[in-house]
Amino acid sequence: MVSLNENLRTLRKKLQLTQDEFAQKLGIKRSLIGAYEEGRAEPRAELLQRMAALFGVTMEALIGADLTKSEPKMPANYNRGKEVLVVTVDNQRKDNIEFVPVKASAGYLNGFADPEYVKELPRFHLPVLKQGTYRAFEIKGDSMLPLLPGSIIVGEYVEKLNDIKSGKTYVLVTQQDGVVYKRVFNYLDENGKLFLVSDNRQYAPYQVDGEDVVEAWSAKAYISVQFPDAEVKPQASVDQLANVVLDLQKELIQLKSDKNSKK
Repeated sequence: MVSLNENLRTLRKKLQLTQDEFAQKLGIKRSLIGAYEEGRAEPRAELLQRMAALFGVTMEALIGADLTKSEPKMPANYNRGKEVLVVTVDNQRKDNIEFVPVKASAGYLNGFADPEYVKELPRFHLPVLKQGTYRAFEIKGDSMLPLLPGSIIVGEYVEKLNDIKSGKTYVLVTQQDGVVYKRVFNYLDENGKLFLVSDNRQYAPYQVDGEDVVEAWSAKAYISVQFPDAEVKPQASVDQLANVVLDLQKELIQLKSDKNSKK
């Protein structure tokens, strides 16, 4: 049977963290990490919970399962050197849905990988959702009508950016724009970019580099205290939006071609 200390050492190394870096993320001394990994001491329950959240596993798995041959949960772009996904769990060791209100969205980009920051976010459960890792984000503006400003989008974590399905809606956390909710078209295999489109045609589509995306959450549900006006309808179908994206791509290709011909 694999012991706790072996799981700790294995997962830390898989996340490419030194003992000192791991200790800093947990807010403890490096010598304690050495003691835990050598089996000379055992962390308390609260610290175990924080470790499990940092690794993206349950506390029960960290203590009793063999994790030396399995992969911890990583964010979509972890291989590009980003941080591991941080989650919180309830008393039954079930993942919470952490809620990121608009007023916290600006700070989320800096705090999403900080266990202490995520721990302070409001959290809840939705029993109708299947098992998975979810987070909720409050949206602002009218770019995604008929969803009204102040609606809360509940998204399921996307482990790999290539799993994004064109035409579906996602909450993206990007280095450039922070938290955004858009309809996404996936062109990562072609040019390494994602095209973000608003359902409200008054907003122009734009593109982001896959390298700029820190987290991606596939929209699964929304919560609102306002009922949409019956007369408010989406201003474009998915097919129409796809055509907009294709036209934009053609314009970009043409601009690049004109630029090269002038050299």
